[in-house]
Amino acid sequence: MPKIIISGCNGHMGRVVASLCQGDPQVEIAAGFDVLGSTDRDFPVFSSPAQFQGEADAVIDFSSPAALDGLLEFSMARKIPLVLATTGYTPEQVAQIGAAALQTPIFRSANMSLGINVLLELVKKAAAVLGDSCDIEIVERHHRRKVDAPSGTALMIADAAAGSCGHETEYVFARHSVRRPREKKEIGISAVRGGTIVGEHEIIFAGHDELIEIKHTALSREIFAQGALEAAKFMANVSAPGLYDMAQLVT
Repeated sequence: MPKIIISGCNGHMGRVVASLCQGDPQVEIAAGFDVLGSTDRDFPVFSSPAQFQGEADAVIDFSSPAALDGLLEFSMARKIPLVLATTGYTPEQVAQIGAAALQTPIFRSANMSLGINVLLELVKKAAAVLGDSCDIEIVERHHRRKVDAPSGTALMIADAAAGSCGHETEYVFARHSVRRPREKKEIGISAVRGGTIVGEHEIIFAGHDELIEIKHTALSREIFAQGALEAAKFMANVSAPGLYDMAQLVT
């Protein structure tokens, strides 16, 4: 039975993951990591990964980019796979993750939803067919507490479209500052923050006299927690260093 550590266990997503783990007879919670510690949980909580000396098979991280250094050091030292579900990493941190993956197994996805990963395949197909004749715009909507913008998922979608459209692309994040007609190479990315929106991503292919839209709406955070848990089960059986993602999980 895989033993799972939950990093960011006191946060909203961490608590959802813990609830799912406690209802899943196939896994066991080994511990939690949280900078504030905790005394109200049914498992031990450590303020730093370095404090944990027990046994574990995988770490699920829904904390913050600030926790990355400690998690990478922990994983490389203990050879315990990481499932990084946190978003908002800087380009330097993304490079850090890639370097660490040469020494330890790391699963990283900006979105753990199976539906989003099906949507990515649809976007690739649509961009390959329509990329020369349509303008591509991405609109993402999230709750008011989300700090990073655009979302990591919106950037994943943009990368999927850019890699399939067959021509040079440029991401435009703030169109109000662009005082010129839209260029063919542009992929627009807009962020909306408000209320309690769990997550919504809309991809618009705007052509001459026609409009094609592909949309995914998350109705609860549980879909992300469940995806992360499935990733942890998968990674518990992985020992080879490398960077893993949803493509390995769903195939």
